[in-house]
Amino acid sequence: MNISAFSAAIDEIAETKGLTREIVLEALRESIKKAYIKHLGGGDDAVVEVNFDPITNEITCRQLKTVVEEVQDDYLEVEYDEVNEGLKKPKWKVGDLYPIECPVEDMSKVFAKAVQNNFRSKLAEAERLALYDTYKDYIGEMITGTVEKSDDRSVFVNIGRTTVELTRRELIGDEFFKIGDPIKVYIQEVKQVTEEGKPSRGPQIEVTRSSDGFLKRLFEEEIHEIYDGTVLIKGIAREAGIRAKVAVASKNEDVDATGACIGQGGSRIQKIVAQLGNGKDKEKIDVISWSPNPALFIAEALRPAQVLGVAIEDEEEKTAIAIVRDEQLSLAIGKKGANARLANRLTGWKIDIIEENIALEDGIEFETVEEIMRKADEEKKLADRLISAKKEQEEVGAPNVSKEDITFSPAPAIETPAPAKEEPVVEETKPVEEPVVETPVQPTVEVKTTTKLDELEKDLEKSKSSAAKSDKPAKSKRPRKITEEEVEHAEPAKVAPAVNAMPIYSEEELADIEAEENALAEEDEYYNDIDEEYGDDDYYDEN
Repeated sequence: MNISAFSAAIDEIAETKGLTREIVLEALRESIKKAYIKHLGGGDDAVVEVNFDPITNEITCRQLKTVVEEVQDDYLEVEYDEVNEGLKKPKWKVGDLYPIECPVEDMSKVFAKAVQNNFRSKLAEAERLALYDTYKDYIGEMITGTVEKSDDRSVFVNIGRTTVELTRRELIGDEFFKIGDPIKVYIQEVKQVTEEGKPSRGPQIEVTRSSDGFLKRLFEEEIHEIYDGTVLIKGIAREAGIRAKVAVASKNEDVDATGACIGQGGSRIQKIVAQLGNGKDKEKIDVISWSPNPALFIAEALRPAQVLGVAIEDEEEKTAIAIVRDEQLSLAIGKKGANARLANRLTGWKIDIIEENIALEDGIEFETVEEIMRKADEEKKLADRLISAKKEQEEVGAPNVSKEDITFSPAPAIETPAPAKEEPVVEETKPVEEPVVETPVQPTVEVKTTTKLDELEKDLEKSKSSAAKSDKPAKSKRPRKITEEEVEHAEPAKVAPAVNAMPIYSEEELADIEAEENALAEEDEYYNDIDEEYGDDDYYDEN
């Protein structure tokens, strides 16, 4: 046997099938053993041993028979005297397995053909086991593959280590693919071989694009709030290629679940719809708000139709009646009844849809959606208060609080005692002595004019000539003479004589000043006499 060629063949098979070298060698060992047992022709209960030498890669095959004193079945047993014949010391004891060598090179072509068939079967079984170990963790996940073959009945997709088949039932509507196109598939089941070692019926890895799980994974890929768990998908009802309904709820009150799924201007939901096949008719998706209140959930599930009210008939049987406007009955039922069927599947209730006029004629009592929403808000507030009360009970160790203990009655007003008036503390203040500011007394200085009488007469003549030149003579009126009795004379403050003060005027200057004052006084007496004789106005008008 060519040792290098044999080793290279084992490695190539292992790489092609995605198996380890040990698994391939074990499959070959089992194939030779099975073929050799068949070659013996005595039955499948024969004990056969096949070994490989890891150094020389030589194959040894032998049959093991039990050593007995008297042979009953020569196919399985050998006599004690026969195996120890010619030996000085017996080597085999009763009960030992005596090997009978069988050279593989001496086997016939029938034996080689049997080994080949068995080896293929064992490799297929080992490959299925390896595929199961590889893809069992991908159940419920979405992977991307490549289209290898496509026809009107199915599409074959290479997903890595194997090729899977997508039947027309597992595709979305009338979508089609070409060879080499990337495609996303959802692994919904990976089958294992049976206990007898026979492969399970049907394909081992089942993939689909029309299941609810495929749509759920698309939502997780495109919407971050669903991926991180802020928004939860409570339920999905889908008819692939026609319509789907997705119920969502938010764990954070500040996050709008439906708004996060739809996106601004429907940007997020459009990305999901674009991946739901490339057929002529696009699948429609309704994103609705999940509610623990069954009546409110039923009203939301029938969207895009607007439900006026819901009447719960039997809670155990889960039957209800939804009342809609007359013109929206067809919208609530949907095309070929798809909207109503999906609402039943999503809510788990059997919903009967009737018009408003028929409900009034039959006297069906129902709650309006506004009343249902108001009650749901009250229940939510009650639940929140119950949770907060339980937390307080756990912290302080108070007795258990039940739902009946929580009411919405207004809490009584607690009168708080008015704070005692504090008497103002009066501090003794000492009178502030204002400092006495001594204002310096300014000395009075007598100022005497040095203008002469001649100059005053010249100025008077100039004013007369300017008045005569004007078109209309200007009338001037002398002010009334104020007598000395009307003038209060303030006594000048006594000023202490300045010590060593220099005189302001000399004696000669003082004499001149006194002469001028006397002349002015005589002039004033002259004008006063004229005023008394003629009057002020007449005198100045004539002159």
